[in-house]
Amino acid sequence: MESTSHSEPASHAGSSVTVRCWGVRGSIPSPGESTLRYGGNTSCVEVASGEDRVILDAGTGIRLLGRRLIEEGRAQRAHVVLSHFHWDHIQGLPFFRLLFESDTSLVVSGPRQGDAGVAGLLAGQMDPNYFPVPLYSLAAATDFEDLADGQLSEGSIRISGMRVRHPSITMGIRLQVAGHTICYVPDNELDGPTHGLDESGWRKHLVEFVRDADLLLHDAMYTDREYEHCRGWGHSTFRQALNLAGEAGCRRLLFFHHDPDRSDDELDRIVDQFRNESSRRGLGVEVDAAAEGRECPFTEKT
Repeated sequence: MESTSHSEPASHAGSSVTVRCWGVRGSIPSPGESTLRYGGNTSCVEVASGEDRVILDAGTGIRLLGRRLIEEGRAQRAHVVLSHFHWDHIQGLPFFRLLFESDTSLVVSGPRQGDAGVAGLLAGQMDPNYFPVPLYSLAAATDFEDLADGQLSEGSIRISGMRVRHPSITMGIRLQVAGHTICYVPDNELDGPTHGLDESGWRKHLVEFVRDADLLLHDAMYTDREYEHCRGWGHSTFRQALNLAGEAGCRRLLFFHHDPDRSDDELDRIVDQFRNESSRRGLGVEVDAAAEGRECPFTEKT
């Protein structure tokens, strides 16, 4: 695999990029009246440019995405990139309908966990003890690839990975397409235990990894007070995520991996608080919280 580089892939004239959130919660789905506006499905984000499509994580939100792609007849090819293999990032994959379509071509990438590769890890999830349909019975043409500190690609979309601080081997993901940079870091403890990573230079490397992102989706599971009781669990606070976005010169920050007990009204208040803080500190970061169904379109830079 190539070494990480932030040079731009060739883009197609007139192409555009759309980012759409299909699941934004962490840990466990949280349907109910208090989560209707931001959504209760777990992690899944779609990035599309023309016929090229990358799906970031396969939480429960991927079920609705798969259904939509089939209904609209746009289900020929996709690349699913898994940040890691905790339940809330893979629990929707067995219900992703494209897996069972014989005219579909899929690539599934993710970080190895010791000696275990992507196919083996997912085969365990779909073992008959846990799920009635085994991995080897899938109808789609499916390839499995390792995602490490290097690069993959899906058509015009360049995919880079960097290991971040979270229990198990977990990757942050940087996508470059049509002159835009989208960074996705759903599980990451910015200012706590290293979770087995070498401390030397890690923060500086992370800042450069998300440098000048047009859109950064970053773990913001806790308030400052909540974090006092959850230190070491592998997640960040809203303020820590904003500090990173400001330091790296990111243009837009979406708080991501919402606590399953966080209500829509709470998120509204938190977004208002940190929008004001970004403005007061002169960070130049547009702040919002990721919400199911919300699209972030980009036009190609010239």
